[in-house]
Amino acid sequence: MNITIVGTGYVGLVTGTTLAELGNTVYCVDIDEDKVAAMQQGVVPIYEPGLEEMFLRNIQSRRLFFTTNLNEALQKSEVIYLALPTPPGEDGSADLSYVLNVAEKIGEAMTEYKVIVNKSTVPVGTADTVRETISAVTDVPFDVVSNPEFLREGFAVEDSMNPARVIVGSESEKAREIMSKIYQPFTNTGIPIIFMDEKSSELTKYAANSFLAVKITFMNEIANYCEKVGADVDKVRLGMGSDDRIGHRFLFPGIGYGGSCFPKDVKALIKSGKKEDFNFRLLEATEKVNQNQKIILVSEIENYFDGDLQDKKIAVWGLAFKANTDDIREASSLDNIRLLLEKGAEISAYDAIAEQNVRKILGDKIKYATDMYSALEDADCLLIATEWSEFQNPNFEMMAEQMKNKAIFDGRNMFALEQVESTGFFYKSIGRKTIK
Repeated sequence: MNITIVGTGYVGLVTGTTLAELGNTVYCVDIDEDKVAAMQQGVVPIYEPGLEEMFLRNIQSRRLFFTTNLNEALQKSEVIYLALPTPPGEDGSADLSYVLNVAEKIGEAMTEYKVIVNKSTVPVGTADTVRETISAVTDVPFDVVSNPEFLREGFAVEDSMNPARVIVGSESEKAREIMSKIYQPFTNTGIPIIFMDEKSSELTKYAANSFLAVKITFMNEIANYCEKVGADVDKVRLGMGSDDRIGHRFLFPGIGYGGSCFPKDVKALIKSGKKEDFNFRLLEATEKVNQNQKIILVSEIENYFDGDLQDKKIAVWGLAFKANTDDIREASSLDNIRLLLEKGAEISAYDAIAEQNVRKILGDKIKYATDMYSALEDADCLLIATEWSEFQNPNFEMMAEQMKNKAIFDGRNMFALEQVESTGFFYKSIGRKTIK
């Protein structure tokens, strides 16, 4: 089948490459001419493990194409996926201007039946709005489908090729048949397609992400309470996760969640609720707790230095919001760095993957190290903000040689307490005893 993907951001590029891998001919459309030219030459614009190999394979097989010409791609395809940004507005609600602008252009250019698939994360009722926008400019028949993505950054290729389920929101039998054909390679291997109405599909995405945000935040609250009563959050986590009603995933405490999805989707669902005179009190609390959690170690660092961070050199390991991505949107590292700079500290940071994205925001306000150990040179302490695997088993002797002062503030609980106990380091993590 011929398919057009409008938008080559994280979701659009992974979705388009996956659909090409499934045997479709895919035309990816983006307005950024330089980005399109680079992709045509085989340059992947985002970091995602396993994506480049699949990307290049499908370009070489002539199943994956890139263009700035929406109308040309539209005429070649029966199915159009919208993978456009829906950033939070000033009031937290999702900005649908990109989606509706493209919907109008599609309506003006259509000459025959199309299925318009909304892949973007959008508020309940957006399918109706897209339908109204297109209907206002054309009499050509079409259907609008909600087909939310559930990709984890860092595992997107795995998730896209082996999804737990495919959610399709449509009450059109014709559109359901077309979507079934697209995802037949999945259903042939036992992966279910769950059909529902458009509004339920749209809410499913928000509900899933918001629930996971609540789960993470609850675990962070438990971790903070563990420190008050002398319990060990690692043991609590294992005990809780062994209950199959709860499961082990998303129970790891740390310095809050970030990224492009959880913060945005929690805000949007709160705002959508208010429009219906409904208060998501649990989500409001989650958002507040998470914001405090992101910088919880700054006060610990301040206490360690008797309240004075002026001219203290702090090394930061990790800048991405999580490992295996270059995404720094809502990254806890940035919240910590900004606050530490305000308090007079100097920052030397290391993240081989996310550094360039941080440079675009912070410029020369901080120093950037070429490796994890050089970041520690003359450092008064180390703050770990991202759980990159290269940080898991460091050479503590080499660390001690580089640092002015042996102190680690671990926002991702990278080390077992036994790893640190005999090193002579002060070690503060989340929800566990402090080693002094």
